[in-house]
Formats: sequence, C-alpha cells, structure tokens
Amino acid sequence: MIPNYQMLMRPVLESAQNGPRKISDVVEEISNRLNLSDEDRQQMLPSGKQTTIANRVHWARSYMKQAGLVRNNRRGWFELTERGKSVLQDKSIQLDAKFLENFDEFQEFKARGKEESFESTESSASETPENTPDENLQAAHKKLEAALAASLLDYVRSTSPAFFEKLIVDLLLAMGYGGSSEDAGRALGQSGDNGVDGVIDQDPLGVDQIYLQAKRYGPMNSVGPADIRDFYGALSIKKATKGIFFTTSHFTGAAEQTARDLGSRIVLIDGPQLAKLMTKYNIGCRDKDVLYIKQIDEGYFDETAG
Repeated sequence: MIPNYQMLMRPVLESAQNGPRKISDVVEEISNRLNLSDEDRQQMLPSGKQTTIANRVHWARSYMKQAGLVRNNRRGWFELTERGKSVLQDKSIQLDAKFLENFDEFQEFKARGKEESFESTESSASETPENTPDENLQAAHKKLEAALAASLLDYVRSTSPAFFEKLIVDLLLAMGYGGSSEDAGRALGQSGDNGVDGVIDQDPLGVDQIYLQAKRYGPMNSVGPADIRDFYGALSIKKATKGIFFTTSHFTGAAEQTARDLGSRIVLIDGPQLAKLMTKYNIGCRDKDVLYIKQIDEGYFDETAG
C-alpha cells in the first residue's frame, strides 16, 4: 500500500541526509525501502500522467520546501536546509502538514493559497488532508461525474420511448459508428420493427448493420434473459450479425450469461455504462468549464543549464 504524502515527508528528508538528491532517484529509493509491489509502483493517477508514488513524493518535498526544510539547488534536485537537518535529528517530531504550520513560511504559503483553493481543498467532503492536491482534484472531478451520471439517467428515464431510441442512435453516431453518412443511423419506431428499436449502417450502402434494442427501465427494474432471447430472435429474423442492447437499469446475471451463451452477437450496455458514454461523447450534456493544471518548469529556472 502506498503511504499518503504526509507519511512520506520524513523518508524524503532522510533520503537527503548525506547531501543533495535527485527527486526521481528518491522516488525509486523510497519505493524500494517500502517494498512496494510492481502494481503499486505502476499505479497511476486518474489523469494517467504520473505514478501515484512519484506524485506523493513530489508533494512531500514541495510542502517541506514551503516550510523551509528543503530547498531546490538545481533542476530536479533538492537538499536539506539547517532547519530540515534539525527536524530530521528530532525523532519525536511527527512530521506532517500540521507540524509544518509551526513555520511562518508555511503559514504565508497557506495565506497565498486561500483565495485559490487551499482551504476549500481541506474542507471538501470528497477530499481528505491525506491526499495530495492532485488527488483531491481528481476526487472532486469523480464526484462531479458521478452526480452528472445520476442526473443524466434520471432525465433519460423521464423521456418518451421514441426519444430514448433516438438518443441511442445519436450516441452511436457520435461514437463514430456509421461513418460519415448522415442517414447512417435511425430509430425504427414502435410498429413493424420486429423487436428492434434502431439500426446503424456500418457502410455507405447499408450492407453491414448493427441493430439496437433500448429498454428505458427504472433503477429497480432489470433486464432478464427472456429479453435477451427475444432480441436474439429479432436479429435472426433480420439475418443480422451484430446487436447492442441498451438499458437505463441493469442486466440480471442470468441475462448476462444468456448473452454469453449466444456468442458475441449481442453487446450489453447498462445504465452506468450508458451514462459514462453520454458524458464522454457529450450526448445530453456539454462542457461547462475547462481547467488547465499547471506545474513548475524547473528547467526554466536552471541557471546552470546550457
């Protein structure tokens, strides 16, 4: 298990007790000291841009730098200050963010951040002081996405069956199914569709098609194996090789097993998957804000380079 960034503060200090250290080497050294598994070492932040252990080591160093315990001596390197050496020698100190508040420099750092996000980060119900700011931001984003998904499904369940069928077609077209043809996807309506709610042409001539079934159920209802068999029969009547079954609720275990037993012809998309796809492809939702996350370019401030 990867310790939180506060638990890594003392190991980061210890790593530099004999002189300046390269932060990337410290990440590897601490990973070895903690006997982290390969899985833990490779665990990424949700952004996919940095490993969790590297992110926490970097933030441990960054916060201690704000408190005057370490300083950067060149790009990607840091060393202990006299204050840092004193703290390291006192084993009775519980080195964490609360302890750093004893130093005026850290208090000033917090004051600078008040108008931005420091206090809200600490008080948010979806975030914890043990997380790094990056992790708190990701947690808040996941909470927003979960709330959006729940709201999307509520809206979808309140629509008419015809609107839901059109929504599914719109979604698949947005995902790239049907190519560039404007008529590639269409809802078939409520009569004469032989148990099929929509169709997507996979080629300009409509030779290869994917048929759709859409069940607009409440959260307490579920799609059972009989529904899957009926859809399979409808595909057979149309001599179709591919089908996608959408629902706003969920599939029973028996329904999922029935789909597996029938081969790879039917793909099942339940409510949570549907909401995730709608969010990703902006169906029924749109971008509200775009946040750009910046980080220090240490190379710019490296006066010894070049």
